Amino acid sequence: QVQLVESGGGLVQAGGSLRLSCAASGRTFRKMGWFRQAPGKEREFVAAIDWSGGSTRYADSVKGRFTISRDNAKNAVYLQMSSLKPQDTAVYYCAADDTFVIKTSAPLYNYWGQGTQVTVSS
Repeated sequence: QVQLVESGGGLVQAGGSLRLSCAASGRTFRKMGWFRQAPGKEREFVAAIDWSGGSTRYADSVKGRFTISRDNAKNAVYLQMSSLKPQDTAVYYCAADDTFVIKTSAPLYNYWGQGTQVTVSS
């Protein structure tokens, strides 16, 4: 059974940094991404990366501050978050799929982790 397990969330002050990790059990996916969901809001796209790591996409709200990367040897994807803002506070979810094209819509991802809380204090 495929599992995605996130780690690295926590409490950080505004302007600080966090690195999220997501480990996929037993296999590597062609496409992996990060989404987030704040209380009372819909789940939103944050970043995604293709198999090779050569193609990435970011939400406008995180461009220049977040970096997605992957290590296929470890079946893992990472999200380096810098210059964090209180509005980045949310539960962050790792997502994966076997299609080639990077997509920003949550329903197009078949596999999800349980989420990790990121809280940014002002």
